[in-house]
Amino acid sequence: MDWRFYHGIYEVSLHHHWVGSLFNAIEKASIPFMVVATIALWFLARPGGERKWKLAAGSGLGAAAVAIVFNQVIHAIWDRPRPYETHHISHPWSSATDASFPSDHASASLAIAFAVVAFDPVAGVVFIVAAVLIAVGRVLIGAHYPGDIGASLVVAAASAFLVVRFGRSTIAFLVRFAERVTDPVLRPLWRR
Repeated sequence: MDWRFYHGIYEVSLHHHWVGSLFNAIEKASIPFMVVATIALWFLARPGGERKWKLAAGSGLGAAAVAIVFNQVIHAIWDRPRPYETHHISHPWSSATDASFPSDHASASLAIAFAVVAFDPVAGVVFIVAAVLIAVGRVLIGAHYPGDIGASLVVAAASAFLVVRFGRSTIAFLVRFAERVTDPVLRPLWRR
């Protein structure tokens, strides 16, 4: 079933090469973009003002780290080959040979997005859109089965929930500590 869904989706990229090329470019920039966007939330928060974006940034990065750890545990249990390794299809956009299930890109991106949504739904929507593009792109470039992305969604939601619900005091402590360094540097920029 997963193969049929994968094959149907990937066929779009094979028949419309520009789709695969577009999502390949998105995939190359995806993780750096998500990390930079998450850190940008911190720098866009007014020094000495409300901390929700700082908490969102810290929680997002924490959730991404937890998601990657979850994925590594899952990869150690089940090393599912990539679709192009199992089915020997022609594939111009990906050549990774690490475990396919779940997707690290999708898990980390979605975990960041879910954590940001918990603190600011409006900013979170921007992160959700970016994360969904990344997740869909993983199938369109042929790197993952749709089921890998579904598992990433579960891993990301669980990771964000754990960090936001149970790691909030630790994140708040780290935010207070880090803003002692960043707020004095950013304060003059906000006065202009």
